[in-house]
Amino acid sequence: MTSATRQPETPASTVPPRLIATDLDGTLLRDDKSVSPRTVAALAAAEEAGIEVFFVTGRPARWMDVVSDHVHGHGLAICGNGAAVVDLHGGPGAHRFVKVRELARDNALDAVRLLREAAPGTVYAVEQTYGFHQEPDYPKLHMEIPDELQPAEKLLAPDGPGADEPVLKILAFHPTIDPDAFLTLARLAIGERANVTRSSPSALLEISGPGVSKASTLALCCAERGISHEEVVAFGDMPNDVEMLTWAGQSYAMGNAHPDVIAAASGRTVANNEDGVAVVIEQLLARR
Repeated sequence: MTSATRQPETPASTVPPRLIATDLDGTLLRDDKSVSPRTVAALAAAEEAGIEVFFVTGRPARWMDVVSDHVHGHGLAICGNGAAVVDLHGGPGAHRFVKVRELARDNALDAVRLLREAAPGTVYAVEQTYGFHQEPDYPKLHMEIPDELQPAEKLLAPDGPGADEPVLKILAFHPTIDPDAFLTLARLAIGERANVTRSSPSALLEISGPGVSKASTLALCCAERGISHEEVVAFGDMPNDVEMLTWAGQSYAMGNAHPDVIAAASGRTVANNEDGVAVVIEQLLARR
């Protein structure tokens, strides 16, 4: 989609929205990881109009500083692809975990074993509520220093590092396999032992507990508020957004979205660098 196309490609819904659920990277954030002034204004206007805004991301809680200044109302975010609901009001480093949907260590160990067999050369990292550990050969993808460097089997052992802390997800990286092919292979190999998705342009998979996704945790949060899926507007750009976009009553693939996301969404907007989320929010508010 080009910048000349300023209208989202979807019919107007007859159900007024009560909640906006937006991914961050490649969606709400520009490529430089900033939130544009136009987007800041649109988010504030939505909250002022009584529409809740949920940030729904694959990021861990400690990476939410990019939007901490733009928290309105309830201040909740869904992190780790649905593995945690976090209260952002405390600011960077002081986030409070409201809900945790952990990946059982037995399931994680099964996933590691099965994927090692299916894709030799796969390397792993382990994401916990507060800790981050990785294998020695896992590349420096996250610009942070891991707490531990050990094989995944030791990291996930009952007496391993952070044994008293929930595992939110494991990350699996392969240096040579095509990203989409790696995702398909992993889903077939791991089956129902875990939920497998991806949000990176590289062959980096995110493996969560069975049934844990952005969509399922968002559905739980909406049920607690008496909000139906028809009253949700969702935005995304990568495969980890597909379930959420399918579930929401209105959903928008960004102009820069993965083909699977375009197929799943009910509409399209312009790219993240063109403030595609703000474009839709402005139009939603104009219809009220």
